[in-house]
Amino acid sequence: MWNAESLIASGLPEATVGIGSSADSDCVESSAEAMGAIVYRDADELVSDLVSGRIDAAVRGDMSSSELLPKLKRALGLSVLERSVLLEPAGGRMFFLAPVGVDEGWTVDQKVDIAIRTVSLMRRIGMEERIAVMSGGRSEDVGRHRMVDRTIEDAFKVVKALRAKGYDAYDAEILLESAASEADLIIAPDGISGNIIFRTLHFLGGAAALGAPLVNSDKIYVDTSRAKTDYRDSIALAMKLTEGRR
Repeated sequence: MWNAESLIASGLPEATVGIGSSADSDCVESSAEAMGAIVYRDADELVSDLVSGRIDAAVRGDMSSSELLPKLKRALGLSVLERSVLLEPAGGRMFFLAPVGVDEGWTVDQKVDIAIRTVSLMRRIGMEERIAVMSGGRSEDVGRHRMVDRTIEDAFKVVKALRAKGYDAYDAEILLESAASEADLIIAPDGISGNIIFRTLHFLGGAAALGAPLVNSDKIYVDTSRAKTDYRDSIALAMKLTEGRR
């Protein structure tokens, strides 16, 4: 089964990865030393080296997001940083979840786009590509509420669009519990529900969050939580994403 341990142990490509660190961050230091990554304590330097190509990939580590992300967004010329998070539930299989930004995935086109961009990353990691598209109810719930109806209609359109492009997508309805065991990428109805799913699985359910790669840029950046105590899996993910890009 594809999991964090197998990712770290897999044949990782040679890549220069930088990881952000707050002052006296032992867990970042030890993870970087184990994986051969470079520790950065200055957000401007980390962003500059990523954009210039001095490093092949960057991992947030436990650097302040309010300090790093605005600088990254500005340097990449992006209006929004779109990310897809890689989760590993306790005793389960890894899958990507998107959208997870509360301002993302509010239209059919946006959900189709983030799904396609995420699959592109998944191929570099060597994951399977089955896509579960979620909605706010089962098909028989149509008519119960206009917002539920909209999510069901949107899911149908997203699945249709992805299948037309050759992707293995299906309508998962509201059945997250089934999608988590069947799919490799779960597309939430919108960024708010995606963020809630992530927080529930990670902070309450104990699912490991390997990181959230940026999907709307050619530069490889993996966002991480400051609550992590071991960043080896995030560094390995960043390294794996460099395959075929150098």
